[in-house]
Amino acid sequence: MHFGRTAAAYHISPSTLSRSIQRLEQELGSQLLIRDNRSVLLTGEGKKLLAYADQQLAQYETLKQSLNQSQKELSGSLNIYCSVTASYSYLPALLEKFRRTHPNIDINLDTGDAADGIDQVKNQKVDLAIAARPDDIAASMHFQTIATVPLAITAPAISCAVKTALQAESIDWANLPIILPEHGVARKRFEQWFRQKYVGRPNVYAQVSGQEALVSMVALGCGIGLSPVVVVENSPVKDRIELLPGTNIPPFDLGLCCFKKTLADPIVAEFMAMANLN
Repeated sequence: MHFGRTAAAYHISPSTLSRSIQRLEQELGSQLLIRDNRSVLLTGEGKKLLAYADQQLAQYETLKQSLNQSQKELSGSLNIYCSVTASYSYLPALLEKFRRTHPNIDINLDTGDAADGIDQVKNQKVDLAIAARPDDIAASMHFQTIATVPLAITAPAISCAVKTALQAESIDWANLPIILPEHGVARKRFEQWFRQKYVGRPNVYAQVSGQEALVSMVALGCGIGLSPVVVVENSPVKDRIELLPGTNIPPFDLGLCCFKKTLADPIVAEFMAMANLN
């Protein structure tokens, strides 16, 4: 949905991309995109073409795999999404055996906010994602747990107003600055915990995308937050963070998520099978 970024991703000029789309629109006799100076949107016809293209590409990949089965060697690509922390805390163990067994498969890795993992799969931007299991996962999704991740309330260890407030005999939770993820399982866990323990709404200082950024803001003394312990342990600012004891917040399941129909893809199925053995 952006001409400049798309052209850069495919190593062509925006004008070449624009001409290609114009030719496609002429061949189909339909407008595929609505364009102005600020945005690009798919028309109804464009959405139909996108669905058709996705179907054709999926069938082509399936054909390639069926032709390669006689050689007993998979080839192709696997698109994975995960957080930065997951990319070095969980992904290496999942990839090591898979890469040795299937060296002809290209791994395309995209990193970002872990809370966006399932949406990345739903929007068909990746084949699978490492994500937290939501409380209400869609029936069309397959989720395979790889770890149980504990959560903790994080607070700054440096001398600051937030630390002073936490050391008070009676903590004024209603006015304590809170840093929250924009969305996702960790945010829901915090909101549930806050409602059970304290009266009123939390004093939200900031909402951030990504747990790594949340931990950094806590380390700077901006407020407290709820974080997966693994993110804190792997953070470069972990020495500036304290975990508040006695919070008893339930952990969440971390796992591999994909569409159930995607399990028919031999590459995805093989990756899932190997991950289940780790």
